[in-house]
Amino acid sequence: MIEELKNQISIKLNNEIKNIYGVEVELKAETPKNKENGDVAIPAFPLCKALKKSPQESASLVSSILDGLNMFETISVLGGYVNATYSREVLSKSVLDSLDEPKKVDNPKTYAIDFSSPNIAKPFFVGHLRTTVIGYALSNILSYRGHKVVRINHLGDFGTQFGKLIYAFTNWGNIEEVRSNPIDTLVGLYVRFNQEAKNKPELDDEARRIFKELESGNEEYRTLWKEFKEYSLNEFNRVYKNLGVSFDVYSSEAEASRKSARVISMLREKGLLVKDDGAEIVRLKEPYPPAIVIRSDGATLYITRDLEEIFDRYDKYHFDYMLYCVGNEQKLYFTQLKEVLKLMNAPFEEGVKHVNNGLILKDGKKMATRDGSAVKLDDVLNESISLARAHIEEKNPSLENKDELAKKIGVSAIIFNDLKNYRENDYEFDIDAATRFEGQTGPYIQYTDVRIKSILNQCAYNKDNVDYKLFNTDSMYDMVKALDAFEDVIDKCISEYAPNYLAKYLLNLSTLFNSFYAKEKVLCENIIERDTKLYLLSKIKDVIEKGLNLLSMSIVDKM
Repeated sequence: MIEELKNQISIKLNNEIKNIYGVEVELKAETPKNKENGDVAIPAFPLCKALKKSPQESASLVSSILDGLNMFETISVLGGYVNATYSREVLSKSVLDSLDEPKKVDNPKTYAIDFSSPNIAKPFFVGHLRTTVIGYALSNILSYRGHKVVRINHLGDFGTQFGKLIYAFTNWGNIEEVRSNPIDTLVGLYVRFNQEAKNKPELDDEARRIFKELESGNEEYRTLWKEFKEYSLNEFNRVYKNLGVSFDVYSSEAEASRKSARVISMLREKGLLVKDDGAEIVRLKEPYPPAIVIRSDGATLYITRDLEEIFDRYDKYHFDYMLYCVGNEQKLYFTQLKEVLKLMNAPFEEGVKHVNNGLILKDGKKMATRDGSAVKLDDVLNESISLARAHIEEKNPSLENKDELAKKIGVSAIIFNDLKNYRENDYEFDIDAATRFEGQTGPYIQYTDVRIKSILNQCAYNKDNVDYKLFNTDSMYDMVKALDAFEDVIDKCISEYAPNYLAKYLLNLSTLFNSFYAKEKVLCENIIERDTKLYLLSKIKDVIEKGLNLLSMSIVDKM
């Protein structure tokens, strides 16, 4: 609202000057560099030339027009500038009224978002958390703004790793052990293969051979692959349910591989495929290395399948933007992908974006799968839930449904702990800090929401009693300005594909309220003052809960 007011002021000024003086100018309301100069600064210099008046005279004319808008508490002229401070009473009413009308875009776009995308036959590790919660939060934020969103989970169900897994199972595995404890058994086999291959590099060649046969339709291998995939999907869906994450589409590398003849044909027709040491590649401009599309043994690679998949998605969804929420380590790969799309003259190439994210670190190191050091997300969520329950026992031992509540708080704590970090940055995982009820945490925001609801439940308010003159105090007005910033924060999240701005905003809004509540009595005897404060608190609650929903965090009634 405050930013929109600057545009409205500029339009009104220019229209009034045209009506009064018959000249067209482009005066623009800006934010002063020095906050002490007020809320709005307007350079009057364009009017000097049009009216042949001095900067001081031109600024005085602008000042007189502003005075008639009845929006400002103070208006002053300093040289060729007009500085003005909003009427807190007028602005507070405008801001609070506007919160009931979500801002929708005039020209909505279609966003296809590829996120999470775990590999089958492996548990859902902590390393998968970032892409999952960042992608889902972005999809919620884009939908809130009015865009059409297609949430895609592109399963890693193909590639040489399955040659490794099938080799390990056929040589060392037992089907009954797999069926009784599928994921742990399969991971153990995969880890064993990589350990054995350190001393026997020929095993990697054997794994590539097996994968080529799998890709070519070997029935024995495909039967194993399908069974392993089913176990994984059951595991993934359980984790997604716990996280509150859902998808519109599940796609797979295997499916893309079966259809990859189309994109290979397109590349050949454009003369882009070149033979190189038995493989077929696309040469890219310096400094990028060539993109290998077909290996020397005839097998496809990830980029082959991704190219097929993206053309297929464009045919199905006619997206304006195709977002890939994938780690920083894939920057070169997505650069290569976009360069190939440019050479193919793909009409959607500019809309393909790599929404890259950093790592979750354990003792300063990347969590890996091959050496068995990765931490399961299930284990982290369970520990977080346990810590949340301990906090509840400490603060409110008589609370009902403590297990259910601990789950909502514990899972939300892990989600928020990730989302508060800028997506490109690595961060060190600290579960004890993440689950605290105070500080820069998700539970702190949930607790703030619960506290506000507790106050509102004690006394109903009448909106007709609201006196906007009471918003002249700094503490009340600061919260109004914070509420007004919500939609601007949403826009920033979208422009940078970064939900951390919303997470940080919720922390700031919660801190402002708690500071206010520590100093001021809300349920006071004066009905006008009480209802004014309760009305403001209801708006803060609504915005906090809106933000929690967008970040896929639980809203709770008691803590």
